[in-house]
Amino acid sequence: MKPSNIGGQAVMEGIMMRHKDKYAVAVRRPDKEIELKVEDYKCTFGKAAFWKKPIIRGVVSFVDGLVVGTKCLMYSAEIAGDEEDEEEAAKNAKLTEEELSAKKQKEAKQFQWLLYITVAFSIVISVAAFMLLPYALASLLRKVGASEFGVTVAEAFVKLILFLGYMLLISRMKDIQRTFMYHGAEHKCINCVEHGMPLTVENVMASSRQHRRCGTSFLFLVMLVSICLHFVFVLVPVYWVRLFGRLLMVPVVAGISFEMIQWAGRTDSKLADFFSKPGLAMQKLTTKEPTPDMVEVAIKAVEAVFDWKQYLKDEFGWEPDEEKE
Repeated sequence: MKPSNIGGQAVMEGIMMRHKDKYAVAVRRPDKEIELKVEDYKCTFGKAAFWKKPIIRGVVSFVDGLVVGTKCLMYSAEIAGDEEDEEEAAKNAKLTEEELSAKKQKEAKQFQWLLYITVAFSIVISVAAFMLLPYALASLLRKVGASEFGVTVAEAFVKLILFLGYMLLISRMKDIQRTFMYHGAEHKCINCVEHGMPLTVENVMASSRQHRRCGTSFLFLVMLVSICLHFVFVLVPVYWVRLFGRLLMVPVVAGISFEMIQWAGRTDSKLADFFSKPGLAMQKLTTKEPTPDMVEVAIKAVEAVFDWKQYLKDEFGWEPDEEKE
């Protein structure tokens, strides 16, 4: 396996794929055609070298992933649902070009605000549910005489139970299962090219749906890293300092987890394989086997941002079969 630096995520009835300074969203429309949108990737924090330093780049990548991912999800929901009904289309038809342009600008600003509010809300809820709540619940053990070390151990178990329970719950939802099928298609496409195979539906379907650089693995690593780092607070005597110290530790946890998962994605070492196994096991919940038409959508998204043929030539010495081409 040779890393390609392609990343992506599943969206509603489609796939987002990103490579370097471009990302593409491919969505299967209700009429079964594939809608493709390609945009320039722009870092939310700007281009300063400071944001690319180890640990810091992990925090940047996490926030950027939420912003771009949420934007793509909202776009895919519009395309997959074909939201503009006949009444809305009739209203737009009566507008002049200036009025229509002004309306679109207003909608774009509203979309931008909604995007940032959604991302901020997601971060707050995630931190509260998986970072602060476990400690608050575990702290109840003090009433039966538990030490701070015992509370921190209990916090680790509560955190893992909440995370695994959440994954199990959403994996049973029918609408989410289709998204997880597209998630599987995304992984299969990346695995296909990173193992030196031409990007065809047949090759993609035969590839693994598990990948070390998956967001599921990242989130699981965040859980494990936070559990380890939170033992630092065992010696802190004040409860509120311990609680909000965990909050301040979130960027550090995200940064360390990012470096670990990037390292695991670049190497085939036994150590990387060992640390990747829990995350890969979790992916059995968040990825499902896709259908060939889902794979077609994923391939469309990859080809919009990544020259896989040149990649195979450079990394594997692959030459296209002219007869099959």
